[in-house]
Amino acid sequence: MNGRADFGEPNAEVRRPIPHIGADYIPTEEERRVFAECSDESFWFRSVPLAATSMLITQGLISKGILSSHPKYGSIPKLIFACIMGYFAGKLSYVKTCQEKFKNLENSPLGEALRSGQTRRSSPTGHYSQRSKYDSNVSGHSSFVTSPEADNIEKEMLPHYEPIPFSASMNESTPTGITDHIAQGRNFS
Repeated sequence: MNGRADFGEPNAEVRRPIPHIGADYIPTEEERRVFAECSDESFWFRSVPLAATSMLITQGLISKGILSSHPKYGSIPKLIFACIMGYFAGKLSYVKTCQEKFKNLENSPLGEALRSGQTRRSSPTGHYSQRSKYDSNVSGHSSFVTSPEADNIEKEMLPHYEPIPFSASMNESTPTGITDHIAQGRNFS
């Protein structure tokens, strides 16, 4: 099936419009529960272990002399930095898992938006919904299919740059130390 509903087919799949998820979106009760679950699990199962591990590794590197400690504050600044980096690395590493949890929600506009975003990326070029910065239709949530006319408008709006030849990009009056002749009679082995 090519993503379009053929009303001649008995069991044709009709795609619902992609819900608008913006800053004013209010999550459902089930989505709030998944947000809290994701926050809790990412903290205890990813952030705490990565922060502790990075702090242990940093302290080991300081004690071996590979990293230097601060003359006044000792190893504390580097350990705090390692802890913060481990915390954020743990939170970021849990994003995909959390997205999958939202995609598995049945009646969730956020889950629907994530599912449709995944199918949009896997669809062929030119057949996806998105807002263009050149789209004059401000009201509503319109989608478009790219066309040659739209591509021409975009090409006209963007500046056109000519490539500069290599020799023209260097000032030819300054010596570079590069010579064109091959040294003959020398054996470099």
